Amino acid sequence: MNKYILKAENRSLFGHSTKKLRRIGLVPATIFGKNVDSLSVQVGLVDFSKTFKQAGETSVVWLKIEGESKERPTLIKTMTKSPVKGIVEHIDFHQVNLKEKVTANVPVEIIGESEAVKDGIAILDQHLHEIEVEALPTEIPESIIFDISVLKEVGDHLKVSDIKLPSGVELLSDPESLVIALSELQKEEEPLTPVVEAEVAGEDAKEGEVETTPEPKVE
Repeated sequence: MNKYILKAENRSLFGHSTKKLRRIGLVPATIFGKNVDSLSVQVGLVDFSKTFKQAGETSVVWLKIEGESKERPTLIKTMTKSPVKGIVEHIDFHQVNLKEKVTANVPVEIIGESEAVKDGIAILDQHLHEIEVEALPTEIPESIIFDISVLKEVGDHLKVSDIKLPSGVELLSDPESLVIALSELQKEEEPLTPVVEAEVAGEDAKEGEVETTPEPKVE
């Protein structure tokens, strides 16, 4: 198992002043947890992005804080991003006890191929993208896999109860919740034919005509 280590420093800037950190490539963050005093830190944006790409929200990230001799085991709990550029503006790290279970939202991973979708008979609808579980921090699965090759026709589906979780991982999401289903293709409305269009245009023209009374002939 990979060990993900991320360097962090104690933070002295707060509120609007944190904009100065972001301008030099640092991201403000907070560490919290059970029986843990909250701590404000800052991490490098580039280093964090690399770590998050590999660890995601389900792997333990060890924070190596400047001035502390021991690394802190954490999970990346939440990230706040700027609505315009999508840049990470703040991070919450949940410091965990490796011997105590925690809850986590594990992403759904789809593998395989449905012949019905391939042949254009049905479309694939994904209803859930994450499934909540409880496990020790080091035993949280990276993803929960669903093989859609078993879906053969419209109406076939997979529910949360269809997954097989590793030993020590407890399911918290509703087992009856729908995850993936094959739905019927929506029929496209047929375009108006030229003949009908012409008839409609003709009717519109008649409606626009003004009846006139012919003038009497003068002999």
